Amino acid sequence: MAETPIPQPVADFIDIVNAHDDAGFLAAFSPEATVDDWGRTFTGRDEIKAWSDTEFIGSKPTLTPEQVDVDGNAVTVIGDWRSNHANGRSAFTFITSGHEITSLTIREG
Repeated sequence: MAETPIPQPVADFIDIVNAHDDAGFLAAFSPEATVDDWGRTFTGRDEIKAWSDTEFIGSKPTLTPEQVDVDGNAVTVIGDWRSNHANGRSAFTFITSGHEITSLTIREG
């Protein structure tokens, strides 16, 4: 596990992802949030859900954090991603506002 504590709401988000909790996943995002998955951008909960149904929560993933970097409201978690869709070390950069995620960018870790 990562040495730096993972701040909220990102720590809760990782638990939700590993539990494959679709409703909790969507609720973690602000209504106008964006997800950038390797250059493909999804905006708002409807687009994020459509993407997630096959490529994220719908793929029964597990994220094991290995490294964490916190810079203000930006949190980058690098970890081992395992799913029925894709596998490998990935970097997840979250921008948060209060208890919501406003942006998630996924790249190679």
